Amino acid sequence: MAKDLCGYCQRDITGLLIRCVECTEFDLCLQCFSCGVESGPHKKEHKYRVGHVGGPAAFELEKPWSLAEEHMLLDAVEQYGFGNWSDVAGHVETRTETECEEHYVQYYIHGNIGKATFPSESTSRVTDHSCPEGGPLSPSITTPLPPLELSLQEQQELGYMPLRDDFEREYDNEAETLVSGLAINAEDDDLDLSVKLSCIGKYRVRLRERDRRKRIARTHSLISTSVIPNKNCKTPNPKRKFAKEDREFVEKMKVFTPFQMSEDLERLQDGLLKEKEEKAKITDMSELRKQGVTILSDVEEFEEEKFKREKRKENRKKLNSLSTPKRNSTVSKKAEGKVEKLDILIDDDDIKDEEEAMEDNKEMATMPGYDLLSEREKKLCNSIHMLPANYNTIKTCIIKDYLQRRQGVPVKIRFPSGMDKTHRRRIMSFLSDNGWIGVT
Repeated sequence: MAKDLCGYCQRDITGLLIRCVECTEFDLCLQCFSCGVESGPHKKEHKYRVGHVGGPAAFELEKPWSLAEEHMLLDAVEQYGFGNWSDVAGHVETRTETECEEHYVQYYIHGNIGKATFPSESTSRVTDHSCPEGGPLSPSITTPLPPLELSLQEQQELGYMPLRDDFEREYDNEAETLVSGLAINAEDDDLDLSVKLSCIGKYRVRLRERDRRKRIARTHSLISTSVIPNKNCKTPNPKRKFAKEDREFVEKMKVFTPFQMSEDLERLQDGLLKEKEEKAKITDMSELRKQGVTILSDVEEFEEEKFKREKRKENRKKLNSLSTPKRNSTVSKKAEGKVEKLDILIDDDDIKDEEEAMEDNKEMATMPGYDLLSEREKKLCNSIHMLPANYNTIKTCIIKDYLQRRQGVPVKIRFPSGMDKTHRRRIMSFLSDNGWIGVT
């Protein structure tokens, strides 16, 4: 048996050794390794690996495996499984993946141990423990049917799985709950077994009924015609789009798909959806009648007045919240109140006096940036009650973003947070009409 010698002191190594990973067949004893010796191309900074030597070996090899390595190899194969040699080598630590694989295959599979463990001729036979045909737990309760020839899109629309010959939602979809919790226990008596067998019998009856309905649907071609009624047509009927609430209703109606012709199912769905719409219209008409609207031509005018009234209420709430500004502000109270003022007036008569308009114009003229505006811009600021400084800032940002967009940079037009959409449209329309920006 070959002996392992220290590459520095040339003494026999017993027990543990330090093997250099970067140098070829260079081992050190623990004493030399602890001193950090260097010899030839070997340096103390090289990576190393701890190994076991000495003691008896199970097989006679040029580089024998110690008993500790043999035990670690067998434990690793049992733990990680045959074939995971990277994990096995990591567990053994002193051998590579190739060495572990070759050693195990040579001595534990093809060697005497393998011949005694794995006989060449298999004497065992597979026994069928399934219940015979017609028994209470027979796997072939019903005869499987050949899958339907449907395209992938049609299968997805129907929720049909051809290899299993099942739908996502079958008839009597909760039938499996009868047997899903059943289990045969050692302490069950005859009565318990009889009850469980009766549950299985009920489950078989429900499966037969499900299979009967499926066969009827196949016989009358209800499944294949439910997606595309006219397959001879070159352009099949496009898929209808429903609103969110209507889609939920249509999903609930899918359980009737295998048992109705497509035209009948669509007619039923359309009728029920129309009934729902008519009921909603009747409810709206009843509310309008309570409000005194009895002519359809007055409905639009009523809706506009209702919107304006609700808008006035919102504006009053905003002005009430801004009626107590901080005292240390450099802007007057009346000017602060006009920053958030919108197009829709909040007075009861919905008309503004000329004296108030002149007073607003005078006050607007005293604000900074007013002299930088043109006459049309002054009229715009007066009409939307916007401060000149705010308008100049918004105009500068819009024009800058528009120029970047013209240069190919994907920039979104920026507006101040909380700015009214009506003001946005009026400013964009004003700048477009006067040639500041192009038509967006």
